[in-house]
Amino acid sequence: MVQTIELDDLAEALQIRQNELVSLVGGGGKTTTLFTLGEQLAGTTILTTTTKMGAEQSGDLPVLINPSDAEVRDSLQEASRVLAWAAADERRAIGVDGDTCNRWFTIADNVVVEADGSRKRPFKAPAAHEPVLPTATTLLVACIGASAFARPIADSCHRPDLVAALAGCSVDDLLTPQRAAAVLLSTNGSQKDRPTGARFVVALHRVSPENEPLIAELAEVLTDHVDLVAVRERS
Repeated sequence: MVQTIELDDLAEALQIRQNELVSLVGGGGKTTTLFTLGEQLAGTTILTTTTKMGAEQSGDLPVLINPSDAEVRDSLQEASRVLAWAAADERRAIGVDGDTCNRWFTIADNVVVEADGSRKRPFKAPAAHEPVLPTATTLLVACIGASAFARPIADSCHRPDLVAALAGCSVDDLLTPQRAAAVLLSTNGSQKDRPTGARFVVALHRVSPENEPLIAELAEVLTDHVDLVAVRERS
């Protein structure tokens, strides 16, 4: 099933439940999804990463650095949404491990985790050490930016050799919806290390009238396998 939505409707389109540990993997749109869900989820919510983020990406939320569980609880009583990292300097924030995310999920109603890095590329395939998924993940969201399509894989993808290998093509070939789907559906691709019982959804960002035909192709390939949420580009 494909839904084309505005960003304001993201949590509803992802069918977020009452208590979720949401892990975000893939390429373009992870950070946007992180902070959007932080705004839209009901109850107390911790936003974090198991990789790295820019230290300026705080979303104007209270920021906790290497907090104890007691500090997390106290902060959530004062502000229902917080951002938590293991460490940070002026440029870079370092994330926590998966076990910490699992533990925080017993404290907060929701935890949303940016669990993958893509070096600002709109699509990727994971290396052997990626992603860093909490085992308590209830919803795995694979993000992709629509700008990845119709461009050489070498130009539009992080770890292009791995994308090409999963898609059965060359890094010089264009990323087509069919090739992207091969990565999205693979247990060595976007569904790598998916925890047992975790639901899986693809979130496609920056949909515009110009790329809608490609989005329709992707939806056709995915329709019998996974749900696709296509988020319109904001004007």
